[in-house]
Parts: sequence; C-alpha cells; structure tokens
Amino acid sequence: MIVQEIPFATILILGLASFRLTRLIVYDKITEFLRSPFFNEVEETNEDGTKDIFLLPKEKGLRKWVGELLSCFWCTGIWVSMGITLLFLTGVKTGDFIILILAVAAIGSIIEVLISKWIGN
Repeated sequence: MIVQEIPFATILILGLASFRLTRLIVYDKITEFLRSPFFNEVEETNEDGTKDIFLLPKEKGLRKWVGELLSCFWCTGIWVSMGITLLFLTGVKTGDFIILILAVAAIGSIIEVLISKWIGN
C-alpha cells in the first residue's frame, strides 16, 4: 500500500500544506474575490444599532454547491488535501516547491497564533 511507503514527515508536510491552502481559500482576505461570486451578503442590524454582514451561499445551481463547499472548512479541506496529495504523487518539482512553501507558511501561521495567544492579543 502506498501510504506505508510515505514517511511520516512527508505526510506532516502534506498536512501542513493542505491546512494552509484550505485557510487561504476559505478565510483569507486575498482570496475574497474568488469566493464572492458564490455568496450573497446579508446585512443585519443589532439592537444596539451595529450592523453585521453574513455571507450565505447562493440559492441554486453550481454557485450554491461551490458556496456550500467554501463555507465549510472541513469540506474544502478534503478537496484541497486530495489536490495536494495528487500534486505530490505526480513527482513534479514545481509541485514539491509549492507544497513546501505552503507547509512553511502553515508553520509560520501556527507560530503567530500561538504567540498572539501567549502575549494576549
């Protein structure tokens, strides 16, 4: 079986790359333009007068399906993991480079969150 042949360190790197790319797709501001065609903005006014904006997936069709997918970190993570794994298994050096960059960025993100929690921000 192929999984037994992949070292744990490699699986860890693939997991970190998948984590970072999933967060990039689902949450990060820089990819908001990719998500926006699949969501409607709904504005609600609170009792104190402040307004909250919620993103709801489009009502029907392919845009609804993609919107549902993008609104679920876990769902998007499965597809991203599949893509990252296929990229790795192709053996293309460019793919390895992209995976490494995403894994290093994930480690940096995790460290940033831990430090922010530690110093109280």
